[in-house]
Amino acid sequence: MKLSLFILSLGLTLILQCQTSPTGRRQLILVKDPEMNQLGAEAFEDMKKKIPIERSETINRYVNCIVSAELSVTEDSTGVSSWEVIVFKDNTPNAFALPGGKIGVHTGILPVTKTPDQLAAVIGHEIGHVIARHGNERISQNQVAQGGMEALTKIGKGEMAGILGGGAKFGVLLPFSRAHESEADLIGLDIMANAGFDPKESISLWQNMSALSSGKPNELLSTHPSDETRMKQLNQKMPDALQLQAAAKQAGKIPSCKL
Repeated sequence: MKLSLFILSLGLTLILQCQTSPTGRRQLILVKDPEMNQLGAEAFEDMKKKIPIERSETINRYVNCIVSAELSVTEDSTGVSSWEVIVFKDNTPNAFALPGGKIGVHTGILPVTKTPDQLAAVIGHEIGHVIARHGNERISQNQVAQGGMEALTKIGKGEMAGILGGGAKFGVLLPFSRAHESEADLIGLDIMANAGFDPKESISLWQNMSALSSGKPNELLSTHPSDETRMKQLNQKMPDALQLQAAAKQAGKIPSCKL
């Protein structure tokens, strides 16, 4: 009887903690935004101490131009007052964003993103992970599986960065699911289009990434959608994204970010 009541109580708690993502998907959110933002900020500070930072004014101006244009049209309800952008000297083609408004861009992504619009697709995708609370969702699922908040106290800052979205080299324990990746793709598509970037370049981006990733595991064995699936999903939403871009351009949003 007591076990049944516990299970019922747990079920009701989980139902009450369900929220809706920007695309309308139901998600389990157990951690409050201020706590998530603090975790993200602490993990980001740890990364800044361990990874060389790119000081080139030209590169930083270019990246910040794209980020600023996208953040100006981003609706964020996670309680972030200002975002921080750091370009890391790292040859891996990667970028990430953590709760608390922390964006990291590796110098290795710049040769892969041939145009500002392609880099906007990458950064929009990463912002999408944050505003959709995907890191919170992963931690919440981990809490249910591991038995509560005390599980988080056993995780180091490097591992925490991975859980929140910092990339494999920082110790990903719970990689983003295919649902998270697909959702971030679509959120990012809207963000880049609303900022005036060309949404069609998101397809070109994944063509570039596909050329780099020969030998990747089959989609069914991976937590990421295949490049072909991503491009198909983006193409399905492209007409709407092109309308958003047209409206943005009519409103005077014409980004001029050059490297």
